[in-house]
Parts: sequence; structure tokens; C-alpha cells
Amino acid sequence: MATWFSASAVVPQLTARFELSASSSAWLTIGVQLGFVFGAIATAFTSAADRFGPRHLMCAGAVLAAVANLGLLAVDSGGQAIAVRLLTGACLAGVYPPAMKAISTWFPVSRATAIAVMIGALTLGSASPHLVATVGGLDWRLVVIGTSVLSALGGLTALLLATDGPYPFPGSRFRVGEALRAFSARPVLLTSLGYFGHMWELYAMWSWFAVFFGSVLFHGDDTQTGSWVSLVTFLVIGVGAVGCWVGGRMAERIGSARTAIISMLISGSCALVIGWFSAGPVWLVVILGLIWGFWVIPDSAQFSALVTKVADQRYVGSMLTLQMALGYTVTVPAVWLTPIIRESDGWGWTFVLLALGPAAGVLAIRSLVRRNLDA
Repeated sequence: MATWFSASAVVPQLTARFELSASSSAWLTIGVQLGFVFGAIATAFTSAADRFGPRHLMCAGAVLAAVANLGLLAVDSGGQAIAVRLLTGACLAGVYPPAMKAISTWFPVSRATAIAVMIGALTLGSASPHLVATVGGLDWRLVVIGTSVLSALGGLTALLLATDGPYPFPGSRFRVGEALRAFSARPVLLTSLGYFGHMWELYAMWSWFAVFFGSVLFHGDDTQTGSWVSLVTFLVIGVGAVGCWVGGRMAERIGSARTAIISMLISGSCALVIGWFSAGPVWLVVILGLIWGFWVIPDSAQFSALVTKVADQRYVGSMLTLQMALGYTVTVPAVWLTPIIRESDGWGWTFVLLALGPAAGVLAIRSLVRRNLDA
């Protein structure tokens, strides 16, 4: 997953290289989101995961994403760079969904924790471009090359060193009509609304935290970058890997729905507060950022677990595919609006906008709990 944020980690450099506006630079991340949606739907329609197996698909997706990511070195315009990001996202659709399926074949019990740990690993991979930026002296070319190498190595690891679990899923096909009918069931709809609220906040935060922290560190000048910006951003996103594990263990004790509510309440509260400290103090921003990063992702695995629990069991695979595709579509306006609102109203109101997502998510999941629809 290292290539997902390979451009986001060096947004200031790429913005200057391709002479991008604030809204155009957002498309360096939006392109990946949309590409992922297209790739996920194409994978579902072709039943590629059933035809080739999850580990083979993961390897192909990761290696092709690495090659597509290297295309950033060859393009010479913003439009071409965005097209490369779109292709990268489409390739990564062969990594994330099959990974959830692959890990589940090993865990007939404690699956919530297992999926949470897997998403924690994907979180750490998504944070890795910022670590590469720290080590590589912030040269954007080194970041692109480094993340491509990591992606390819990850794919080869899945293929050559891992094995399929002893509890495989029966083959299934994605059927649009059946998926839409099952999706309209109230428990699935409420769970999905919670997931959409989570996604509204998550990827905008992950995409723009480095720019925000650069503004804090350089007194409002978010065009400047430095090793400290990259290191802190890596820690803020990467700490979510630990948060995922904690969320999985919590879910085994209090349930996935209540765990998701706690996660969204804390992350949403951080979003409401942190932007108002864009002038510092730096130490407080770092602490709030780490808390935010820890709690912004643990609910992700729980929404998937909830769908497998409340959906018509004949169409669980279709539900997960549709929920994920729609969820990543929701990230597009959030990522696009973030720099626009920041330019006009500052970081405080920008992050308040992101907090609306988990607020809506909490309302949806609370309704699920009150109606005992998660049982």
C-alpha cells in the first residue's frame, strides 16, 4: 500500500513541478481514490479474486501499482500525473479487498481482531511514504522510487512467502440487482452510513495532515517541508496500526458497533479541536495528531465485520464490495474540499468539516445499536 500516498507525501514539490492549484493538487490523491473504486468494481464484475486467488491478485496488484507509480518520474504535466495516480489506484484495488479475504481464511474465530490487524498493516503501509521522505531527504523522486520498491516487495511476499488459509470461502459472483436490494435493508444501510462518515474524515485527514503540520511548523507557510514534517506525519498515520489492534480487541469485548462509536467520537473530537492550533504550540498539535491518528482508523475493520453480521449471508461479498466502492467515492469531495476551505477559512473550519463525517456515523451506528440490529 506504500504507493497510495506516495504523491501526497510530496505534495508541495509536485505542486511546484506541475504548477498545480490547491484544488488541482488534491487530485493527486483523488485520482487514487477514484481509480480504486473503478478497479474494485472491475475486480468484482470479473470475479477476479475467485478466478486467480487472493494472494495472486495481491501480488499482481502491488507490482502493477509499483510500475504505475514510477510513471510519475516520466510525466511532464499535471494531467498526466493525475492519470498515473488513477492507474495506481486501480491497481491497488487488487491488494486491499483480496487481503481482507486472504486473512479471513485463517481465522474462523477472532476474525474481527485479525481483520483489524490486517488493516493496521495497510495503515502502516499507507504511512510509509512519509517515512521514506524522512530518510530520503525529501527528494520527491526518491520517495516515488522507494514506495514503488516497497509495494513490489509486499506483493512478492504475499505470493511467495504466505499460503492460503484452511478455511476458504465459497466462490461467489457480484450481481448488481441483488446487491442493491440487499443494500437497502435497514441494518446494512445504517452500517454503511456509519462507514461513509468514517471515510469522509479518514482519507482527507491522511492526505492533508502533512500540509497542515508543515503550516504549523513553518508558521503558516504550508509550501515548506522538512524531515520533521514527514516524520511526525508518518507517526500520526502509522500509530493507527496500533489503534486497529486495540479496536479489534475492544470489539471482542464490547462488540463492533460500540467500538466504532467510541472510535468516531474520539477522532471527531480531535478534528473539531486540532485545526484551531495551527499557530501552535507544536507539542500540543503533535499530541492531538497522535490521538487523532490512533482513533481515526480502528472503526474501519468493525464496519466490515458488522456487514458480514447483519447482511443477507447469501450476498455478503457483494455487500462488502458495494460498501467499499461507495465509501471511497465519498472520500473524493472531502479530499477536494479540504485545501479549498483551508485557503478561504483556515484549518480550524476545515477540520470542523471533516468532523461532520464521524458525527453522522455515530448517529447511524447508535440507531443500529438501539434497534438491536447488530445482534
